Amino acid sequence: MNPEKQLAGFIAKFTPEVAALAGAVLAKMRARFPNAIQMVYDNYNSLVIGFGPTARASECVFSIALSARRASLCFLQAGPQLPDPEKLLRGSGNKVRHVRLERATVLDQPAVKDLISAALKRAVVPFDPAAPGRLIIKSISAKQRPRRPK
Repeated sequence: MNPEKQLAGFIAKFTPEVAALAGAVLAKMRARFPNAIQMVYDNYNSLVIGFGPTARASECVFSIALSARRASLCFLQAGPQLPDPEKLLRGSGNKVRHVRLERATVLDQPAVKDLISAALKRAVVPFDPAAPGRLIIKSISAKQRPRRPK
C-alpha cells in the first residue's frame, strides 16, 4: 500500500472531528514545509507525523501528535529554549515542548509562527529548499490504545 493511503487509514481510526483536524493541520504543515521528510509512527499511545530535513528521526524539527481527543504541534529539538512570551508551550521534558491544536488555524497565530521560526533557527540540520519532500511510514505498533474516546 502506498504511504499516503496508509496514513489516511491511520487517521480514519480517529473520530471524524480529530480526523478532520488532522487533515487540516497536515495540509498547513505540508504547505509550510513542502521539502520535509514526513515520518509516520503509528505508536501505542498516538499517531505521530514528524517533519524533518532528512529521514533520521533525531533530525526531526516538528511533529504532529494525534491522540484520541486532541492534536498537538511538538517542537522536538529545542523546546525548552524557545522564546515563548505568550506561554503557549506545554510540557516539562528536557527537549520537547508542544502546543495544543484545538483548530488548524492555531498554526496561523503570530505567536505560533514565531515559535516555528525560532525552532527552525535552532534546527540541528536545516531544511533544504531544493530537496524533494516525501512520506515514510517508519513504524506501526501491533498494540495500540483506542483512537476514539470511550
